[in-house]
Amino acid sequence: MQAYKFLISGKVQHVWYRKNVCDNARKQGFSGYVKNLADGRVEAGVYLKDDDFALFISILESGSLESEVENIEQFSSEERYVGEFIIKD
Repeated sequence: MQAYKFLISGKVQHVWYRKNVCDNARKQGFSGYVKNLADGRVEAGVYLKDDDFALFISILESGSLESEVENIEQFSSEERYVGEFIIKD
């Protein structure tokens, strides 16, 4: 298991992006969060098995019908996320 942080840029705020990412991550049983950043990007943190990495990336890429993901930056993290996937304010 590895913790990751992602910074997602594009048209990802005010388009139901966080809700869709959260709903789809919960369906897969992932632990973590998604939140808006002041600069217009979205941040996501998640704790994944190696086998689930591509699936989580596809959730981030899909977003919502109205979103347009332009870039996803990935970072390893030392945080450990437990419980269900949530939307942070």
